[in-house]
Amino acid sequence: MALFFRKRKQQINEEELWKEHSNVSRETATAPRRAAHDLHASIDSEYGDEFIDFSEPSPTLPRPERPRIFVVANQKGGVGKTTTTVNLAHALAMGGLNVLVVDTDPQGNASTALGVPHSPGTKGTYEVLMEGIGIIEHAQPSPHSPNLHVLPAAIDLAAAELELVNMRGREHRMRDAIMQYIDESGVDYIFFDCPPSLGLLTLNALVASTEILVPIQTEYYALEGVTQLMRTIQRVKGNLNDSIELSTILLTMYDSRTNLSREVADEVRKHFPTQTLSNEIPRSVRIAEAPSFQQTVLNYQPKSPGAVAYLAAAKELAERVAVTK
Repeated sequence: MALFFRKRKQQINEEELWKEHSNVSRETATAPRRAAHDLHASIDSEYGDEFIDFSEPSPTLPRPERPRIFVVANQKGGVGKTTTTVNLAHALAMGGLNVLVVDTDPQGNASTALGVPHSPGTKGTYEVLMEGIGIIEHAQPSPHSPNLHVLPAAIDLAAAELELVNMRGREHRMRDAIMQYIDESGVDYIFFDCPPSLGLLTLNALVASTEILVPIQTEYYALEGVTQLMRTIQRVKGNLNDSIELSTILLTMYDSRTNLSREVADEVRKHFPTQTLSNEIPRSVRIAEAPSFQQTVLNYQPKSPGAVAYLAAAKELAERVAVTK
């Protein structure tokens, strides 16, 4: 059985002081790997400016009154859904919050970036959906943070799209598992990383969530993906999950040197003024390189602009009031 978080609202005694945020270790299991040219990084480096002192421990971020459940979705591919999921989850865990990432993409990219094995036959999301096994049985701790757990996705999950079709309550199976997991653990944030399609895997994540986080690449075609997603949200709200709301939009792959990025960012903020985070994620080679080392950018290159931006976005997200009905 996997390790799990403390029970919420449990009495703290002297033998359980490790459960306090101030006593939670934020050290990674192994030292971050660096590319060879990092050894000579300078303030003018194209790939990562060394301008922030990370010697001080990360501040403890505010805990939500109740667990916040996000589905990270955009029907357009290549906008940074998985990258956003793993880096925000890691950043929140570094801030002392308990985080679960549910990988619902059969490619298992989120599992890879968080250092969790997901070879064929690995038990995880498939077993939760198809066999009704509790998430707590198969969630694995990430080596990046003691506060971060992952429900991995193996390639076997690809078969779930077809197998779920004839099952009773097929849209609600993940929601039931999440409610049970919340009762059994002390989780603060849950993130669903979804495939770039509206199938039963994504639909289960939408039904199980209360908030939608949409990464939007600052290019023209990304706006079309948002239009399609809004139609999907309205259909889900009207039939399957009235409590879900589009609460957060994060601009990704932002290049302040181009007029296009600035114009798209302005257009998004015009239409979604309260949902759009003030911090953008810059286009970064370091962010793209990190998954090849089974890491997030926060431990692959913690002083790069991409890592700094995700830390700032996670702090802004944690300080926002959760959407309520």
